[in-house]
Amino acid sequence: MQVRSDSFTSGQPMPSRLAFCKPGAPVALSDNRSPHLAWKDAPAATRSFVLTCIDPDVPSRPDDVNQPGRSVPADLPRVEFVHWLMANIPPECGELGEGACSDEITARGKSAPFGPPGSVQGENDYTGWFAGDADMQGSYTGYDGPCPPWNDTLVHHYHFRVYALDVARLPLADGFKLDALRAAMHGHVLAEAALTGTYSLNPEVSG
Repeated sequence: MQVRSDSFTSGQPMPSRLAFCKPGAPVALSDNRSPHLAWKDAPAATRSFVLTCIDPDVPSRPDDVNQPGRSVPADLPRVEFVHWLMANIPPECGELGEGACSDEITARGKSAPFGPPGSVQGENDYTGWFAGDADMQGSYTGYDGPCPPWNDTLVHHYHFRVYALDVARLPLADGFKLDALRAAMHGHVLAEAALTGTYSLNPEVSG
């Protein structure tokens, strides 16, 4: 099974149009376009697909995050940050165009993000990030792109994975969480494929 993108090259920096934030003063909001993704060579028994995008390079402690005059050390333990979860993608779907599932930042989160017919999309971790922010707090579902700390000394990696499943539907409703997805997928994965984009907002770091 293979997955590719016309929006970026695996292992290379993602363009800022795919990100939630871009360099500014120190950052600015960006276009937040979902990337083009295409996959092929799934097993013949595939009955649905799952798509995820996860950044495993998020600082485990917020002490230094986005603090002027300070930096986030590269050796700080890191945790996952969910950027996109989609399940129950029909087996005849093998491609998503750039911007098809997100083409702007939606304050308080998208209420009904676009996806292939029958698909469901989970909650991403901007829900927790913006909790308590009067202007931005809400339930963020669907794709929302990179916005790593602008003072992080570590380049962040965004892993896009497509899983081929042996079931047509997982028992998930819109807004599901990553743990629920992983539990529902368990024992049903026939194959998977991945590509990784990088991104940094730190001008001293090569993204």
